[in-house]
Amino acid sequence: MNERHPYARRTVGARLGRLSLAAALTAALALPALGSAQETQEIWWDQSDPRIGLGAGWMDAEEASWNMRLLSNTPRPAGFYDGENLGNLNLANSDLAFQGDLVVVGNFTGFMIYDVSDPMNPVLRSSVLCPGGQGDVSIYGNLVFMSVEQTRGRIDCGPEGAPGPVNPERFRGIRIFDISNLEAPEQVAAVQTCRGSHTHTLLEDPNDPDHIYVYNSGAAGVRPGEELEGCEPRGPDEVEDLTSLFRIEVIRVPLEAPQDAAIVSQPRVFADEATGDVAGLWPGGPHGEGTQRSAPTNHCHDITIYPHLGIAAGACSGNGILFDISDPVNPVRIDEVIDENFAYWHSATFNNDGTTVIFTDEWGGGTSPRCRATDRPEWGANAIFSIRNGRMHRTSYFKLPVPQTDTENCVAHNGSLVPVPGRDIKVQAWYQGGISVFDFTDPSNPFEIAYFDRGPLSDEQLFTGGHWSAYWWNGRIYGAEIARGLDILELEPSEHLSQAELEAAKLVTFYEFNPQHQPFMTWPPEMVVARAFYDQLARHDGLPSQRLNAVRAEMDRIEGLSGAAQRSALSDLAVELWGDARRVSTGEVTGDEGRIRALAGSLLEIAGAVSSQ
Repeated sequence: MNERHPYARRTVGARLGRLSLAAALTAALALPALGSAQETQEIWWDQSDPRIGLGAGWMDAEEASWNMRLLSNTPRPAGFYDGENLGNLNLANSDLAFQGDLVVVGNFTGFMIYDVSDPMNPVLRSSVLCPGGQGDVSIYGNLVFMSVEQTRGRIDCGPEGAPGPVNPERFRGIRIFDISNLEAPEQVAAVQTCRGSHTHTLLEDPNDPDHIYVYNSGAAGVRPGEELEGCEPRGPDEVEDLTSLFRIEVIRVPLEAPQDAAIVSQPRVFADEATGDVAGLWPGGPHGEGTQRSAPTNHCHDITIYPHLGIAAGACSGNGILFDISDPVNPVRIDEVIDENFAYWHSATFNNDGTTVIFTDEWGGGTSPRCRATDRPEWGANAIFSIRNGRMHRTSYFKLPVPQTDTENCVAHNGSLVPVPGRDIKVQAWYQGGISVFDFTDPSNPFEIAYFDRGPLSDEQLFTGGHWSAYWWNGRIYGAEIARGLDILELEPSEHLSQAELEAAKLVTFYEFNPQHQPFMTWPPEMVVARAFYDQLARHDGLPSQRLNAVRAEMDRIEGLSGAAQRSALSDLAVELWGDARRVSTGEVTGDEGRIRALAGSLLEIAGAVSSQ
């Protein structure tokens, strides 16, 4: 049985903002003057946005939502929260991993496993106390992987910590647990690394089915060689390529003997291609007057792999990097970019066809208020890049389109795609800025289509909280709330997202899903997918209204047919639509050629799948 904290939830629906224009301006002007503030305050947000002025509280904060609804909230169990200190980061929830009906919730002091087969009432199956932070998790078969970087981590998971500058009991790296017995997970491996593990990425090698590989991203300081042989804290200016900085680790895990997991390579992915200097990318510092100070590129924070295309996107402190991972043990840098508005390259998400990649900027480290009215919209935001011929080109930025208060830590953080066919949509966590869903199908014009938010933990003091991550998983959105537990939400039909589009998205399912491991999405040849493409065509006035009505009527008629008659009618309609697309391309009529062709192609796929009987 889950331990639940009694509280009364106050929900705020579509209402006028609590702050009047005068009050909003007064609040904005009362904020401390920072280098990040614009000299002239502009009202860039909708002043009636229900997220403005939400009441504060721990488990009783006010809520606002638009085009999505909260199904359940499951607070952290005993041992994973501190009622006297809501901002205790040593007990913060971190990332999520998914398998079947299970959700693994990482925490700075261990992890929890929930059965979410009933999304209205998740059931806690296991909780493992194993301090070390930040506790990012992945799951593969019966194995759970957890990142550990804090110096308090111990090999034996003990709570007493590991004091002193050198401690033989200290653990920093990747823990591996066997969860064959869900009620009693067992640590079976602990791979030590020089900088610990801030995050990690699981990767399969199709040529090596007996192993799973782990890309380890260590972001903390280097431990002394006296504690772990081979570790060298000094930089390349002093010890050249002996430094433990400027690299990632690749760990190989034998699936039949995970206790033998070990580091098999430490690629120098930041090296200068001409000179071989290991510190070959952004050195750190500002890009010029009025720009952001970007961190030096001596590690990656996240590496998001896209195995379908054999590529990865590394968010690597001072650079965004595109990798070739066709050889998992030896990733190769393809391209790198800098951004004068980024403080710290944090995470990345590809669109499904790999032509766009989103990088996030964790300005302020996730513990600072960076979504205030006076904060620049390009700072602490998403940067959206188009990928052409292996090169990345920035097209736009997207940031939470409503200001947060100075007691709410807020910046772009973790998220995933929402699998709507024909569109690029991402759900994303913004810490105490809540969860936002936005469309970036046109990478130069992203826009928000749904959100869920709560008021701050306190309106007097900043406590670190909010959503660490938010992911779409088999039809629902799951959010890891740092201080308030596990949220399960679902999107609702709206002017921006039709019922058919949502139903089509729910057709895409995976047995496992891990952060930084992006699966390729495909849709079955079903009529609801075609209706999703039709809705997109209609939303964009892709054909004259009379023709749209005729197409919809024919689709309705076709659904009542079967066998050869249905296949023939589907093919005929597809051919007619190809004709419409050609007339648009030649300028005979106006319309949206791409969306017409997408609908025609979907109908043709359905025709190919229809039985001839």
